[in-house]
This record gives sequence, C-alpha cells and structure tokens, in this order.
Amino acid sequence: MKNRTTVERKSERETVVTRTFNGPARIVFEAWTKPELFKKWWVPKSMGVPLVSCEMDVRTGGKYRLVFGQGMAFFGRYIEVTPHSRLVWTNEEGGDNGSVTTVTFEEKGGKTLLVVSELYPSKEALDAAGTGAADALVETFQQLDELLVTLGASVGGA
Repeated sequence: MKNRTTVERKSERETVVTRTFNGPARIVFEAWTKPELFKKWWVPKSMGVPLVSCEMDVRTGGKYRLVFGQGMAFFGRYIEVTPHSRLVWTNEEGGDNGSVTTVTFEEKGGKTLLVVSELYPSKEALDAAGTGAADALVETFQQLDELLVTLGASVGGA
C-alpha cells in the first residue's frame, strides 16, 4: 500500500509535511533518533550527496550535527524529546533565521501518522528557505518506508 506525503504551507511562517508509515511509532521514532538508522534514509538518493557524519545526542538539551558531502553542516539542539511520540529541535545553521522543527508520531492500528512542522521566525525567513527541504521529504520518506520494511522484518523475526 502506497502512503502519500503531503506538503503544505500552513501559514506565513510554517510548513507542514504529513505521512503515514506502515509500522509502530516505536520503530519509526528509532529511525529518527538512532544515527546508524537515520543515515540510511535521511538524504534523498537523487541528490547524490552523502551524509558523511551524523552526531545525535537525542535528549532534551542534547545537540545534533549532520555533515554532508562537501562539508555542508546542519546543527542545533533538541528542545523536547518524548520517546515514541514527539521530537522538537532547533536548526541553528541559519543564525537568527533558523527554524524550529517539531515531529510528532501518532500510532493507530500498527501504523504511524508522522507530522513534521517547520516554524520560521518570520515570513521572510520561510520565503528565503522555500519548500525545498519539505519537498525533499517526499523522497526521503520513501526511503524511510524501505528501511521500515527491513526493520519490521528483523524485529518480527527476532
């Protein structure tokens, strides 16, 4: 069954990406919080840019740093970590124009509704960022789907 990813601009300052995954919230959450899993799906393969470093201290107050191919880095800190249901982090590489990302995981009948919200400090900051990152999630979520099939098989077979 194909799950559709929706990308919406909810307001002058916010974009929201929604997708249902065939798997329990616990496994989907782990894919977002374990570096060895995150590295397998986060970067769209079509970009051809590897994620060369992935440091994640997933706890409230912890920091993350992602480094891509040519040394481009994304970094920030976790504001809220509620296992299997909610992650909130800052995106600090943009300075004062950085967004705050909130990801919620809602399990229903063995499936997980995932909602990713990017809230920017101003309309201008969102306009400058565009929807490229949100649009890229369509491909990365397909890659996450593939990983979840693998994880489901390994978890189910254990």
